[in-house]
Order: sequence, then structure tokens, then C-alpha cells
Amino acid sequence: MQTSKSLGEPKRHLELDSPTPTRSSSKKPKTESDNSSHAHAMPMNQNPRLQRYLVAIEYIGTRFSGSQKQQPNCRTVVGVLEEAFHKFIGQPVSVFCSSRTDAGVHALSNVCHVDIERISKRKPGELLPPHEPGVVRRAVNHFLQKNEGDIMVIDVRCTSADFHARYNARERIYFYRLLSGPELLSTFEKDRAWHIPEELDLVAMQKACQICVGQHDFSSFRAAGCQANSPIRTLDELNVTEMLPCPYFPSIAERQQIDSSEKIPPLNSCMSRVELPIKNSLVDNCLAGRPNYSTGVEFGQQKRQRCFVITARARSFLYHQVRLLVGVLKSVGTGDLTPDDVKRILEAKNVNAASRMAPACGLYLGHVKYDLP
Repeated sequence: MQTSKSLGEPKRHLELDSPTPTRSSSKKPKTESDNSSHAHAMPMNQNPRLQRYLVAIEYIGTRFSGSQKQQPNCRTVVGVLEEAFHKFIGQPVSVFCSSRTDAGVHALSNVCHVDIERISKRKPGELLPPHEPGVVRRAVNHFLQKNEGDIMVIDVRCTSADFHARYNARERIYFYRLLSGPELLSTFEKDRAWHIPEELDLVAMQKACQICVGQHDFSSFRAAGCQANSPIRTLDELNVTEMLPCPYFPSIAERQQIDSSEKIPPLNSCMSRVELPIKNSLVDNCLAGRPNYSTGVEFGQQKRQRCFVITARARSFLYHQVRLLVGVLKSVGTGDLTPDDVKRILEAKNVNAASRMAPACGLYLGHVKYDLP
């Protein structure tokens, strides 16, 4: 029996989606959700000379006008990838993404597939064996880094000609970063998170999450223009976790506490609740995602916001479903809504009942899972 795996997951463990497949039109809206079934027959590549590759990519979405190709002057993820592959193999290719992302949305691991026919450049017409996956990764990255350097191939593997990056996806995970606090947002966090000046109530947000988990009619969290045939979706996971702000560097007080201890905690000690030899406020602050400011902040050091990460996991999502859910959870965190209000919004089955949609900058496509051998 095959097990579910994520292409590229060993390299990146971190929110991804696009709409239920329908017959496409030239003006299909960009989405952050994906299909959960084979609504239409998947075209199979009948050319035995072609090798299909699954390609996992990461990118900063700030300078992209979304993932899908649009007007000629729009810089898109697919457009940049196709250009890099063209330079690599010397002929045009078509790239198909597992998950469509809007302008400004980032990806820790989006997956696409591409068919490549390897023809000798010295002897035109002579067919050569397919490139090894590692060769593809290094060559495409070579050309991508000559561009803006905001997209990179993180994993490549060969797959069968009938495997489709979008239709064969079994699960998608999105992450959304919120930074809470009155301080100005750090330059390093620009376009990487949604800054909320108010304090957020983590417990209330977690209660609201549980209301949305499971199979529901998510019409209240479905933006206009969604092409899905049904608003019914099964949300397998929705939760809020307080994390360390990134990038995080230890303060003088924290370094002194570590130096004075007999043992040094593991590198991942701040990311999981494990038994540590250091029983002091450093661990608590680390787990809570807060630096230790008990001794004050020195001149030239900026006080950080608290960092919250919302995780949404499902086989498929509706158009803007994740960002609409985050908008409601943020309102619960600030006290403008209660968990009972979330239940009312869900049952209203009307997007006008929801709060303002969260901006794209805090959304990350985390990873896409497949049944791979």
C-alpha cells in the first residue's frame, strides 16, 4: 500500500491551494485552493520521448502577479519557470502547478509538473536519455538565480506520464503569519506577515478554529469568482500556534542564561514542548515566542511583536477560503467577534457575513501531499 508523501517536504516543513477544476476560460481568477477530485479526464502524455518531472518550488510572492500565466507583461511563477526550463533544454515547455496562488502569496513548497524531451544539441534530432532529477534541479536553479532570485527549485523527481501535479494531490497545507503588537513592523518582516497592532487572544482564536474544523458549507468563506461546483469542503485542521518571530536572535540575558547552564538545549527546543535541562524563563519565553525583556531593551534594539501562525489543512480549498478564515480569526483575537459569532457566520452561508479578508502577504503555501511510491 502506498503512503502519502510530500515532494520536497524533507527540505521545508511549513498554507497552499487552487479551485475545483472546471473547464478553463481565458479569464480564470487566481485562487489559493485546489480540486479534490478528477472532475474531468486528465490528459495523458502519449509521447514516449517525453519524461515527466515533478518539481517542488519555493518562492517569495511579493514580486509575482500570482502563479498562473496572465497578460504578457505580468511576471508570474509559471512564466518565470517556463523561461528557465526553455533556457535549460532549448525548447518551450508548459508548466502545470498543483496550487494556484494570488499575487503576494508565498510558497514554501508548491509542486508542478513538466514534460521534457532531451534532444542532443550537437546532433539535432538525436534523442538522449532523460536528465537525472538532480541535473534538472541544478540547471533550472542556475537560470532562476539570474532572474530576481526570489524563486528556487527545492526538489525534483521523475514520475509517470499520467501523473498530474494538481489532480493527484491528496492534501494541501497553508500557513498564515500574524505579528501582534503596537511596535512598527520590522523591515525584515515587510510583506511577510500581517501586522495587527492589537493584542490577540490565543485561547479565543483556538476555540473559534474548532468550530470550522470538519465538513461544512463554507459559502461564508468563499470569495466571488470561485469556480468550484460546490461550497462543501472538509477542513481537516485549523489551529493557531504562537511561534518565535523570525528572524530571531538571542538577547544578552538569554545568552547569559544559556552560558550559565550545564547543558545546551537542542536547536529545536524553542519549537516543541520537550523536557529541557534548563528550567527558567528563557524556555518559557522561547516557547511563547517572546524574547526576554525583563532586563529592558538596550538602545538600538527593537522590541518584537508576538508571532502567531494559523495552519489550515485540507484536500482542497475554495477561492480565498483561507484568507477569509484568517480574517474572522483575527477579529476573534482582537475581541471584535466571539467564537459564537464564528458559528453564526459559518451558518449564514453568505460571504458578506464574514470579516474583512486577510491580506495576501501573510499567506504561505506549506506543502502538497501525494501518494508516491
